[in-house]
Amino acid sequence: MRILRTIVFCIFLCSSFSGLSHPIDELIILDIEQGQLNVKDQQMTAEYKAALKRQRMRRLAAMNWQEKFVLFTKAGVEHIVPKGLDHILFVLGLFFSSLILGSLLWQVTAFTLAHTITLALAALGIVQIPGAIVEPVIALSIVWIAVENCVFKQTNKWRPFIVFCFGLLHGLGFAAVLNQYGLPKGNLVPSLLAFNIGVELGQLLVLVSAALLVWLIRNKSWYRQRVQIPASLMIALVGLFWFVERVL
Repeated sequence: MRILRTIVFCIFLCSSFSGLSHPIDELIILDIEQGQLNVKDQQMTAEYKAALKRQRMRRLAAMNWQEKFVLFTKAGVEHIVPKGLDHILFVLGLFFSSLILGSLLWQVTAFTLAHTITLALAALGIVQIPGAIVEPVIALSIVWIAVENCVFKQTNKWRPFIVFCFGLLHGLGFAAVLNQYGLPKGNLVPSLLAFNIGVELGQLLVLVSAALLVWLIRNKSWYRQRVQIPASLMIALVGLFWFVERVL
């Protein structure tokens, strides 16, 4: 019996020391996953997020490039649908500007090109703008596009350029998500490409869904007064609310 007690005591003692031997970040991650830590202040919040990011980076390092590509493509889609409501409203604002395919295509192309540029530059650390600036301006871009839909019956020739400028800001918003998620250094370019492909798939899903909803009424004489303008006004109001919320 004494021998058994001695063995049990030794096992308990060894497990206690082994627990203390783990790096502090692993202990924090374990506590976070088990829901044992309550956020007390901003410093603790930052430490928790950093710990989770280190955990994600370790998991990414263990994946092959195919798994990473699928993972980041899925992350890009999810950042639009269902998580990116502000980006969804911006894309819908583009959609309600015109049902002429050529005009819509130019705008979407300009938006895609712009956010691809800044997404890459920000992810590589070349361009850095605080989220406190980017997020309110993204909200304003939604308001601008929606109000233009109400004021102008047809899109003006400067619309693609304006959309391009706003797209640069949205790319910085996408980059903030990638920064929180963590980009693997060994597969930076493929992961960045995969995330961008996911974003484009998400945008395409929004556009196709919107087109299916209005396809049968797109040529009606009352479409602009009963659908285009009311929908654009609702988008503008939501964007304005977000702007005020993000500034305050």
